[in-house]
Amino acid sequence: MNERRGFTLIELLVVIAIIALLLAILMPALQRVKKQAQATICLSNLKQIGMAAELYAHDYDRFVPRGSTGSNPIWFMQFLPYVGQKHNQGDYKGVKIYRCDSFPTTGSGLYGVPNKRQTVCYVMNDWTFSSRTDNSGTSIGRPTKLSVFRRPARTIYMADNEDGDWRPIIEREDSPEIIRCDIFIRTHLPDSESHHINDGRRIARERHNQGCNVLFLDWHSEYVRAEDMTIDMWRDK
Repeated sequence: MNERRGFTLIELLVVIAIIALLLAILMPALQRVKKQAQATICLSNLKQIGMAAELYAHDYDRFVPRGSTGSNPIWFMQFLPYVGQKHNQGDYKGVKIYRCDSFPTTGSGLYGVPNKRQTVCYVMNDWTFSSRTDNSGTSIGRPTKLSVFRRPARTIYMADNEDGDWRPIIEREDSPEIIRCDIFIRTHLPDSESHHINDGRRIARERHNQGCNVLFLDWHSEYVRAEDMTIDMWRDK
């Protein structure tokens, strides 16, 4: 009579050790694939926002929204009719392209999820300059006609929003923190070390690899290394 023989304890331990080793090898690769996929989705989000901005400009005499100040509705509300939501009937929080999947996660490991409290993960170019030699600039705070921008293919319109305890979480369209989601001074750039609530870094330094994704004013999106981003990439003149 044949006896049925199971695994010995040693054999089970060997199998478990092999599985653990394979997981240790695969997990970093899976993390990289996940981050690459998130970066690609983010670029697509920005591209779609750019398409909405172009449609908006077509309807409003070639003007586009700029910063977060003034009496005008914030950009993500103005673009609602162009992303499948009516301005007065839609909820902007249902527009997935306003959020980057790589925004810092809750939980840990491969299955962490984006912080659901942050409903807008991009910051807007509100920088205006008096001339090409002006290296300071100021906030413009009002819509701008596209013809003002001399180099739309090289001028950034939006970029990944930095995270950190000095950066605001936007939970609703009338949040008072919206005023801190635009770019208009040197220390807002990703190479800044400032964590000041108003003057600190606002553009993500390491959201995607060692940089961030941006939307240019010809409405193409691309990745830019933090160390390569300059004031000139934000100039309207």
